[in-house]
Amino acid sequence: MNILQYLNVHNLSFAKFVVLPFPKKIMLRTHTCGELTIRDTGKNVTLCGWVQGTRDLGGMTFVDLRDRYGITQLLFNMDVNPALCERARTFGREFVVSATGKVTVRSNKNPKMVTGDIEIEVEELEILNASKTPPFTVEEQSDGGDDLRMKFRFIDLRRTPVQKNIILRHCLAQEVRNYFNKNNFLEIETPFLIKSTPEGARDFIVPSRMNPGQFYALPQSPQIFKQLLMVSGYDRYYQIVRCFRDEDLRADRQPEFTQIDCEMSFVTREDTLFMFEGMMKHLFRTIKNIELPDFPRINYDEAMAYYGTDKPDLRFGMKIEDITELVKGKGFKILDEAEFIGGICATGCSEYSRKQLDELTEYVKRPQIGAGGLIYVKFTPGDTVKSSVDKFYSADDLKRWGKIDNAKEGDLLLILAGKKVKTLKALSELRLEMGRRLNLMDREKFSPLWVINFPLFEWDEETQRWYAVHHPFTAPNPEDAHFIEGDPGRVRANAYDMVINGIELGGGSIRIHSRNMQERIFRRLGFSETEAQEKFGFLMKAFEFGAPPHGGIAFGFDRICALFGGSDSIRDFIAFPKNNAARDMMTDAPAQVTHDQLKELSLEITHPC
Repeated sequence: MNILQYLNVHNLSFAKFVVLPFPKKIMLRTHTCGELTIRDTGKNVTLCGWVQGTRDLGGMTFVDLRDRYGITQLLFNMDVNPALCERARTFGREFVVSATGKVTVRSNKNPKMVTGDIEIEVEELEILNASKTPPFTVEEQSDGGDDLRMKFRFIDLRRTPVQKNIILRHCLAQEVRNYFNKNNFLEIETPFLIKSTPEGARDFIVPSRMNPGQFYALPQSPQIFKQLLMVSGYDRYYQIVRCFRDEDLRADRQPEFTQIDCEMSFVTREDTLFMFEGMMKHLFRTIKNIELPDFPRINYDEAMAYYGTDKPDLRFGMKIEDITELVKGKGFKILDEAEFIGGICATGCSEYSRKQLDELTEYVKRPQIGAGGLIYVKFTPGDTVKSSVDKFYSADDLKRWGKIDNAKEGDLLLILAGKKVKTLKALSELRLEMGRRLNLMDREKFSPLWVINFPLFEWDEETQRWYAVHHPFTAPNPEDAHFIEGDPGRVRANAYDMVINGIELGGGSIRIHSRNMQERIFRRLGFSETEAQEKFGFLMKAFEFGAPPHGGIAFGFDRICALFGGSDSIRDFIAFPKNNAARDMMTDAPAQVTHDQLKELSLEITHPC
């Protein structure tokens, strides 16, 4: 199967981007290994590529030649040219060769290949470069493990599934640009060497040779610069930009990642939601041939109450229901003392075995979830009810619980209790686990939404101070601004997140554009006047020179690629990613530098004797 077939089989309409005809002569080759068909019979052609495999049948030798466009079979006939045939038999896997010959009809056609009707009767052959035997097979299903393939990433990138991911990324980027260009946005580059800021994740720090003892930071986001561009009158900006965060990694994070960064002037929240929802609809229409419906909107408080998360997966139901008041007062100490008791209803799961329920209990008790235990209620056929708390609650009590969750005969009610925030988070994880077990998370189903009306501030018990939920440049909802000084927990942000299938793809807001409001926010976040001036004086100064109302969003481009490609890991869609320890296994970075380099940067390290 060549790359075009792979794309079509997976219903990815971006195959159209990679089938443009080659000019008749491209350097050493006249055609690629994926374009010749029976219509080309009789042509003299030259192909270049890598040897996928050889088959010696005595009188004839067949070689599969591969490039990123596909595979073509080469034929070497012992009766016609024995020397050439003998030479072909010496080929190892991944040899780079050039073959010239005539296109002929294959006797044993392969309908699974675009080039499966033809083969090349080779007349001239050149080995462009020999190859060591690769450490793993260059096949769709390789025999190499993750670490090995990461170490030899330059070989792994030859495999069809990886090529598919890289091509998908390219096509998505092209369509992002097409959409914004058609809507009068300008693509403008912003600096990579900037000033470190105290909020957000850890910065990557870069020492300055010309300014000893001083440092740049690599940008976590172009946030401030895109706001300054709005002040400068460039009312529609976008950039597909590399960003950097020194944070712990997981499947959807890398130390360097790519954002689709956007900003608009003279807009309300409605304008921004319309424009950026339109971008996502455009990507689904052009890349996957899917028409998304209008995105529903859910308030942050509603998302947390019903799904336990601000990025709910709406491909399935199973909402969290609060049964706290209904459960308390029956003498069961654990529940009577719980701050919050919530449940989810798993449709058709009343026949779950003790083993299955024990597995779920162990799942929610894992340290990363942290529930103390799990209570279940089975609504079995015959209008009977079975539960792990029968000792404390009657059948009528349990049925009343079920009514809140709309449980029917054959359903299973799963209940967790404890501190409210922690229990809601645990119920969210349990809901997703049940979604996986019941195969409710169809990768070809897409359920988008906007989450709006986030809190502007969050309180941190450890540091005893308020922090910005998004960033300190987010504007408050106008009707809540009077709470900033006296009751900051009540202030809602004029912010929004785009979520699809439980993945936060983008987050943005209407920005602050007045110096007075920005100073109020900085004071509320604990910045002294001197500190605010030192860190952000240039931004507040800009607000004094005619800053327009503006707002925007930043999308995680790597996450969008993973969503479109049906993967949980963004690493699969990055040409040269880092591993979970933030290391490049191929180049072995990060690495030590020389003493002279450190000295030049005024970073000499003295070691104690």
